[in-house]
Amino acid sequence: MPGKILPSFTKAEVESHNSADSCYVTLGSKVYDITSFVEDHPGGGDLVLEYAGKDVTEILQDPVSHEHSESAYEILDDSLVGFIGTESSTKSANGSLTNGSLANGNKASQPVYASTGMSNEEDLSVDTDPNQDYKKHKFLDLNKPLLMQLWTGGFSKDFYLDQVHRPRHYRGGESAPLFGNFLEPLSKTSWYVVPIVWLPPVIYGAILGKTGLESTPAAAGYFIFGVFFWSLIEYFMHRFLFHIDKFLPDNRVGITLHFLLHGIHHYLPMDKYRLVMPPSLFIILATPFWKFAHTVLFFNWYAALTAYCGGVFGYICYDVTHYFLHHRNLPPYYKQLKKYHLQHHFADFDNGFGVTSRFWDRIFGTEIELPPPKVLKTQ
Repeated sequence: MPGKILPSFTKAEVESHNSADSCYVTLGSKVYDITSFVEDHPGGGDLVLEYAGKDVTEILQDPVSHEHSESAYEILDDSLVGFIGTESSTKSANGSLTNGSLANGNKASQPVYASTGMSNEEDLSVDTDPNQDYKKHKFLDLNKPLLMQLWTGGFSKDFYLDQVHRPRHYRGGESAPLFGNFLEPLSKTSWYVVPIVWLPPVIYGAILGKTGLESTPAAAGYFIFGVFFWSLIEYFMHRFLFHIDKFLPDNRVGITLHFLLHGIHHYLPMDKYRLVMPPSLFIILATPFWKFAHTVLFFNWYAALTAYCGGVFGYICYDVTHYFLHHRNLPPYYKQLKKYHLQHHFADFDNGFGVTSRFWDRIFGTEIELPPPKVLKTQ
């Protein structure tokens, strides 16, 4: 098939594409349109926009900031739109450059983790070819509603767990179809819905709780206790409910519930609309803890209310943090937390259950100690 002739750009033209609506970068003489990737960048869109309209050769190779892997170059390959000056080139039908994506024109094999098929966080944002993926793995076709395929697929527990922990990336981070009908919008939640819905009742409950307690320090103490207790709940829910892998029933009911609760997040970890908990599901999971709080603190209804509000506030911080770890550039402490959490996705899903901190992982011996990848990726 004949190649497509790509246009040339002046440097001024490239520099004019410097916003989230139109973001170009250059690598040497090559020009790339990475607009669709801005929000999916593992380091956050703000970091990408710092280099909008500029050359990214040095930052891609900078060992201090982050020496980018071959996955970053693969993403650029699919975004090539032209060249600086009068140079021209062609792009083959399968999206790879005919003159090679790297300096030597070859994509070297790269070590990966056997459990996930990935080598680093950048692999999480490399688009999956739905047709090739289905042909290779015979699991789920990303072009069709996932839930019905899962229900009727007859997958064994072992096969399902192997596949669901091999992350995919759907069309630039969009949401793959889950229901394929009128229920589809109910499966998606923007991150800002969480604080908008739950902060007002938390504030109201905390104020109401304070009115029934002896002092402000006592109210603050119960609230802080609730936040701290949430961090423990966060850890145990992630480890023993979301990752109930070993005890998962080997039938389609158990597999489907696992997928809806957390499996879909490991299958499509960069899906920005399925990163936080829908309010309806939170109500179901939070109701038992309302009763628990009033059972433990039975001696004072206001103390139980205040502690419960602290726990819900902890949850809000958890869900917002979780979204930001996947899709935003963060301050130094959170950069390390982001790196740690993404390791849970691309390398070791059996450890690293803390999201807002690593504290309980250290206490219970589940902190990620990343071994070197041992399996080679073949091209």
